[in-house]
Amino acid sequence: MDLLGKLMSGGQGAGLEDFTQRYNQGAPQDGITDAEAVSHYQQVAPQLPADVYQQSAQEAFSRLSPDQRAQFGQQLQQSANQQGVELPGYSGQPESLQDPGSLAQIATGLHQQQPGLLAQLLGAGGMGGAGAQAGTGANLGSGGGLLGGGIGRAVLGGIAAMAVQKLMTRR
Repeated sequence: MDLLGKLMSGGQGAGLEDFTQRYNQGAPQDGITDAEAVSHYQQVAPQLPADVYQQSAQEAFSRLSPDQRAQFGQQLQQSANQQGVELPGYSGQPESLQDPGSLAQIATGLHQQQPGLLAQLLGAGGMGGAGAQAGTGANLGSGGGLLGGGIGRAVLGGIAAMAVQKLMTRR
């Protein structure tokens, strides 16, 4: 069974397709919830080869405005510093945190270090499974953090949606 077949099996297919369609309508963070974004990211991202992950991340970051990318990069850097995580490939130049390609490289590096590390840095560490349904367990996600502010939701949901879209068009 191919990767898309694995992702779409077990009754998950319709939900992923619906999620991907809603992500693609309007602003990236509109029409999807934090819990959905985290749940689908946690379902899809660990299955992806690095090249598909990076392409999907770059497309997701490209859909954000330059200001949103800058805000995301700033908050990601702050969260990484607080948790003692080095951002792979980060040059130390704040302007690189506005570039979709640079952000995608950082996200891919984090993913290669440990699948789920990006979601953890965004405050979604506990938002899987039942927690995703209840919307609990987010650190930065509650009270206007990354997920609550919509940017983290757009990134995590975007990586999942863009990956599913890529895999569907390859068929």
